[in-house]
Amino acid sequence: MEQYLKENFVVEAKRPSEEALRRWRSAVSVVRNPRRRFRMVADLAKRAEAERKRQNLQEKIRIALYVKKAALQFIEAANRTEHKLSDNVRQTGFGIEPDELAAIVRSHDAKSLESHGGVEGLAREVSVSLNDGVVSSDISIRQNIYGSNKYAEKPARSFWMFVWDALHDLTLIILMVCAVVTIGVGIATEGWPNGMYDGVGIVLCIFLVVMVTAISDYRQSLQFKVLDKEKKNVIVQVTREGSRQKVSIFDLVVGDVVHLSIGDVVPADGILIQGHRLSVDESSLSGESEPVNINQKRPFLLSGTKVQDGSGKMLVTAVGMRTEWGKLMATLSEVGEDETPLQVKLNGVATIIGKIGLAFAVMTFLVLLTRFLVAKAHHHEITKWSTGDAMQLLNFFAIAITIIVVAVPEGLPLAVTLSLAFAMKKLMKDRALVRHLSACETMGSACCICTDKTGTLTTNHMVVNKIWICEKTKSIKTDDNKDLLMSSISEGVHGILLQSIFQNTSSEVTKGKDGKTNILGTPTETAILEFGLLLGGDFKTGHNESEMVKVEPFNSEKKKMSVLVSLPNNGTFRAFCKGASEIILNMCDKVLTADGKAVPLSENQRQKITDAINGFACEALRTLCLAFKDIEKTSDADSIPDNNYTLIAVVGIKDPVRPGVKEAVKTCLAAGITVRMVTGDNINTAKAIARECGILTDDGLAIEGPDFRSKSPQELEEIIPKLQVMARSSPLDKHKLVTQLRSVFKEVVAVTGDGTNDAPALAEADIGLAMGIAGTEVAKESADVIVMDDNFKTIVNVARWGRAVYINIQKFVQFQLTVNVVALMINFISACVSGNAPLTTVQLLWVNLIMDTLGALALATEPPHDGMMKRPPIGRNVSIITKTMWRNIIGQSIYQIIALAILQFDGKHLLKLSGSDATKVLNTFIFNTFVLCQVFNEINSRDMEKINVFRGIFSSWVFLAVMFSTVAFQIIIVEFLGTFANTVPLSWNLWLTSIFIGAASLVIAVILKCIPVEANKDDNTAKHHHGYEPLPSGPDLA
Repeated sequence: MEQYLKENFVVEAKRPSEEALRRWRSAVSVVRNPRRRFRMVADLAKRAEAERKRQNLQEKIRIALYVKKAALQFIEAANRTEHKLSDNVRQTGFGIEPDELAAIVRSHDAKSLESHGGVEGLAREVSVSLNDGVVSSDISIRQNIYGSNKYAEKPARSFWMFVWDALHDLTLIILMVCAVVTIGVGIATEGWPNGMYDGVGIVLCIFLVVMVTAISDYRQSLQFKVLDKEKKNVIVQVTREGSRQKVSIFDLVVGDVVHLSIGDVVPADGILIQGHRLSVDESSLSGESEPVNINQKRPFLLSGTKVQDGSGKMLVTAVGMRTEWGKLMATLSEVGEDETPLQVKLNGVATIIGKIGLAFAVMTFLVLLTRFLVAKAHHHEITKWSTGDAMQLLNFFAIAITIIVVAVPEGLPLAVTLSLAFAMKKLMKDRALVRHLSACETMGSACCICTDKTGTLTTNHMVVNKIWICEKTKSIKTDDNKDLLMSSISEGVHGILLQSIFQNTSSEVTKGKDGKTNILGTPTETAILEFGLLLGGDFKTGHNESEMVKVEPFNSEKKKMSVLVSLPNNGTFRAFCKGASEIILNMCDKVLTADGKAVPLSENQRQKITDAINGFACEALRTLCLAFKDIEKTSDADSIPDNNYTLIAVVGIKDPVRPGVKEAVKTCLAAGITVRMVTGDNINTAKAIARECGILTDDGLAIEGPDFRSKSPQELEEIIPKLQVMARSSPLDKHKLVTQLRSVFKEVVAVTGDGTNDAPALAEADIGLAMGIAGTEVAKESADVIVMDDNFKTIVNVARWGRAVYINIQKFVQFQLTVNVVALMINFISACVSGNAPLTTVQLLWVNLIMDTLGALALATEPPHDGMMKRPPIGRNVSIITKTMWRNIIGQSIYQIIALAILQFDGKHLLKLSGSDATKVLNTFIFNTFVLCQVFNEINSRDMEKINVFRGIFSSWVFLAVMFSTVAFQIIIVEFLGTFANTVPLSWNLWLTSIFIGAASLVIAVILKCIPVEANKDDNTAKHHHGYEPLPSGPDLA
């Protein structure tokens, strides 16, 4: 069985090959309801068609954007239509039609833009100030005239569509036909209403199965819809009513002034207002991989493109369906997400069990038919056929079909979807947004987490704690310290320090509606600006006193930010630079003294500054250097220099470790998950934080990125197992580490990232985790999970739920296979020996509901417990049905089959039943006992290893609700619905006996769990991280 599954039902969790996807689809057979079973499976034909449409659209857009032939321009000019203002537009005070405005950017029509007076002219026509932005009271008017920033989507499926899907089950359709025939024949032979009860019972049971199935599927779809909406929601920074604020991408309107920076996705079509080295990647629209520079000559920005470098502001000119991106999104049909490895594997298990069940159903029918014909021949009635005989044959056929209903486990693959939907909903509440279903599952196998430091392990609430300035180190903790610093430096030093803070920044200080000062920007920028305000500076005055000439925004490669400003009055220029301490210090050849003079930097002074930087770092402070350089009015004014700067100060920024991170790291280590810190910070800062978190141990290795990338493959093989901290790393170093861990060490790797350049590492890792607060949109698009609160504890929680999903599915498989085996065997044995089946069609349909939809609800939605993080990770391709599970399945099946067989063949004698209804009472008792055995076995399945199966039962309300509902409805079926279900009310003695036989399976489970099980040969987690480490089994579990 395992070999068959490995050959046909194994796919990669990430980017599975087309061949593997086609292979498992062709291998699936014996499917009762393909429409429902494959609802969450990608349609490969539709996907291929969608890809063709995408390529055709991209080609059209590429031609429109890049083919600039004179003939085309001439035709375009000749065909240009005059847009007259409609009454709606004129009455609302706007001066341009929506289609005309959208066409300017879409067709990159520079002449039309010029004729409207450029971006300033368009701003006037859409009634907006480029400085103050949109007024909130105008938003609804703008949405009415120019549209909302939403794309046309397929309407959500209604509840009745899920009912319709459930009705497509072939076996249920056949049973409905049988029920109708049974009603017709029954009324003809037994009269009204007695003749219709059997058929109506089947119809009612089918109705119950369909409704419960549809409700379960519908609730899942609603959960996925909420998650999908959250995935598409992007927060955009805009200027509205004179202040910079954050809004949802769905709330963006024409006229909004949007701020763009590296890693952002352009949220709508627009025109550049101002920018610094802004370049965008338009490959998502045009297929062209070359970045496009956006400037005053080419100011057009298209929705869906990605900011690759620089920063800028744009005026929104078209939103939603008036953008090329909107049209592209609307054209592409929903083709479904790739199925997860567990879904595929369980489709394989369902196929194997379905074939066995089908064989048993056919054999049962043939045995019943043969015995019936032999009996007729024995009584010389082979030529005499009555309506009763036809009903008997129809009953045999219905039983055979119902055995197929029970035997083909449609619920197995769908239980994965149910479990993942439940886990994703819970993780959403715990601040983790799962973008890809398979990530939740794969996280259970993670044996290594490569995590950032800033914001993930630390709080990301940064404060300037120390400063080295004018050859002295000062603490900045209280106002007294601030006054002491102010008194120890000259006014000139104070002035240039404030200039370097307020002019060399990409952040902004705004006043909120409550009057409070808000800083919009990265935590590091925020800390430095807060420090500038603390020193008595004013942001607007400081930021606007010089004209900005050029800006080089911070990026993770250069690890610095530079600006070039023109100084007022004297016509000279000044460059400011800030960034990683070692890098900026190497660019400096002078230093400021206490009286404000720049003096040459001696080697002795350089060493003292290096010691101060290392001292800050050893106290777990982030260190930054601030420097400046005056430039005469020369041709150099167009570029920002990289040398001969004057050092102003070294700043030490405190970023405390998040509460609970140390415990979370400890949990990971106990769970067999290695935690590695990968940061761009100074190595001493990184080591101090890593020790505080419990990541760096005495025998662990801390290395810098440049050293790591210079190592040979052989050296990497030696150092990576000991590697715990990588400092001063670049995104390429992170990518190289992830690649090595996956390819050489065969580890399942989770990696965190927030920057645009982290995208390759996030895509390469088994699980990419992007930061929700600090992360760029490009990083989020490449990730599998978005950590909404940037907290390491949340990552550990994702791992916990990943393990819970896998183990919950194993519990459900164990439970369902036990029911399958018992139902098949008891019906087959009974058919062979006595010539009839003990369980009727209605009863088997009820059993199917218990073991399928209700069983999945009960077992696949169990929350994780702490014990899950005290065992090694789940292996990549381990067997879904372990030897421990086979032990439990076989043991419980043998007990139940023996108990039910004894009741079937000697029940009347043992239970002392007599009278005309003794057979009906016995059959009801067998049915009741069978169901109660499944109820207690469901409790057994809560833990496959441990004896205490009641641990945490009250924290799983879904499990308790399903148990209560099952028992309550069983009582109703037995006591009150006998007419339809072929049951009779049972005495208290018989109820207690049924409960006793069912509860005995709890004792059987204890005995089974004391039987030791040999571990699989490939379950060698210590060496290869494949499978579980052998867990304790046998008497010690008691």
